[in-house]
Amino acid sequence: MLSDGIFAKRSLESKRESKADKLAELARRRGFFWQALEIYGGVGGFVSFGELGVKLKDKTIRLWRDYFIHRHNFTEVDTPLISPYVVFEASGHVGSFKDPMAECSKCHKKFRADHLLMEFNRQISEGMSIEDTEREINKGDVKCPDCGNMKWSVRHFLTMFETTIGPYSESEGFMRPETAQGIFTEFKRIYEISRGKMPLGVAQIGKAFRNEISPRQGVIRLREFSMMEIELFFDPLNPKCPLLNQVENEELRMLPEDLVEKGIEEPLIISVKDALSKGVIKQEWLAYFMVLSKKFAIKLGIPEDKQRFHAKLPSERAHYSAQTYDHEVLLDKFGWVEVAGHAYRTDYDLSSHMKKSSVDLSVSVQLEEPIKVKHLRMNINAKKIKEISPDKFNDIMKRLKEMSPEDAKKEIDNSGAIVVEGLKLPKEAIEFVDVEEEVKVRRFIPHVVEPSFGIERLVYATLEHAYSEKEDRAILGIPPYLAPIQVAVFPLVSKDKLQEKSIAIWEDLRRKGIDAIYDDSGSIGRRYARSDEIGVPFAITIDYQTLDDDTVTIRDRDTWKQKRLTTKDLPDHLLGLLRSSDP
Repeated sequence: MLSDGIFAKRSLESKRESKADKLAELARRRGFFWQALEIYGGVGGFVSFGELGVKLKDKTIRLWRDYFIHRHNFTEVDTPLISPYVVFEASGHVGSFKDPMAECSKCHKKFRADHLLMEFNRQISEGMSIEDTEREINKGDVKCPDCGNMKWSVRHFLTMFETTIGPYSESEGFMRPETAQGIFTEFKRIYEISRGKMPLGVAQIGKAFRNEISPRQGVIRLREFSMMEIELFFDPLNPKCPLLNQVENEELRMLPEDLVEKGIEEPLIISVKDALSKGVIKQEWLAYFMVLSKKFAIKLGIPEDKQRFHAKLPSERAHYSAQTYDHEVLLDKFGWVEVAGHAYRTDYDLSSHMKKSSVDLSVSVQLEEPIKVKHLRMNINAKKIKEISPDKFNDIMKRLKEMSPEDAKKEIDNSGAIVVEGLKLPKEAIEFVDVEEEVKVRRFIPHVVEPSFGIERLVYATLEHAYSEKEDRAILGIPPYLAPIQVAVFPLVSKDKLQEKSIAIWEDLRRKGIDAIYDDSGSIGRRYARSDEIGVPFAITIDYQTLDDDTVTIRDRDTWKQKRLTTKDLPDHLLGLLRSSDP
């Protein structure tokens, strides 16, 4: 699951208008994104995306699907946004998904304590206790952003959105904080549909929710956001990644745990092969996805030297993780910002849901030679159960067969009975026997490696790294395959049949599958400037020469160079340019 490790720079350090400020203004004005609910004063942590933003998000998702799903023949699912309390109790989120909240003793405004400390250049561990955090924030220099007071109280705040399911208040649920739990709860069905495939990659793209305490970083920190996640299930006794040879010589810029502990910010540049052999990365699939993540970010226009993989210390890692690396990119105003998280979740989630639900989520693999194993068998006295509850007999039998013998025996040993479907079954209804059998299959609970991406952060990072200025004009140098609009069609003037010819060319390009717009408003120079500002890579101008020889001018956004070609050759030429830039 994507975490929230952001090392923010104080925005007051410089009076200059930052690239981030200019980009935020451009995004609002041109309709990429803006703060939602403006007519009601806006609500922190919520943004709306306009047409250009939606197109950029869609193309980012399309590129991610190609990199992470289609190339590997992974499956994709779509599960509910809301789940009952028991799901997140089992997953550990109810007990662990909390942030330190600092409340000003004077104005009673509330802020996330660790982020407030970082704004005052006080680096702290994400795993710092509430007591230590409160002592640190009350050392006398952390002022309330609203009233200037320096006295604080700190407590934990559950950052999941709570709700009720149906009309009964006791039926408590939560908006999902990650898409992953939907994959884990549906694993049994997905595995069956996939015909027992292992390793098994399952992807999900969709909304997630986090009730942030005081989101103050625009699109970087949201209460409602979009995620792209993969849960890669594999046999812990066969953990090798068969694709590793494709990436083992790739280098990664890394801050392993030992460097993080020493406070070193200069990354270690190390090959995947060496990182695995030295234990810097614990799992081959984890390393493989980290390389893919790096390459994916490069395709978004983020240079490799502006990327790094930052290890989470044991005290900072999520409760389910044996190792986590945050994929961070360097941004102008916010410093190093996490855009993806790569976690080795072991069998934590499936084991937790298996225990809570009493449903067997283990899988089997065929053995080369049979082996003898001892195990506990549960013999159910069907006659006795039918006497106890003839009406619920079928449901009780089904439920008992889904339970693990070990869990059932433990409950009976502790209480002398077992509760199934609301009925207490005496120990006489079930017999437990230790048996030795020859087996031809081995059962195991799959381990999981998870790459998790935040779409809005990726979109923002793409825009910021694409932003430049030339002759006091803003230009978004978005890669052509990602550009929301790929081609702009302009008549030199809106008369003398130029408009009619331009519209015909524009419609032809759209029929050929090119994202094109038509614009005849204002001078040609202003139209070029507008198209540069929204990242249109190619502009076509129809002028009086077009009426004579059927040629048009094609202008390149990045070089401002122009050349002429015939309208007949135009569509294929543009498609060639777009294909040549394809990832």
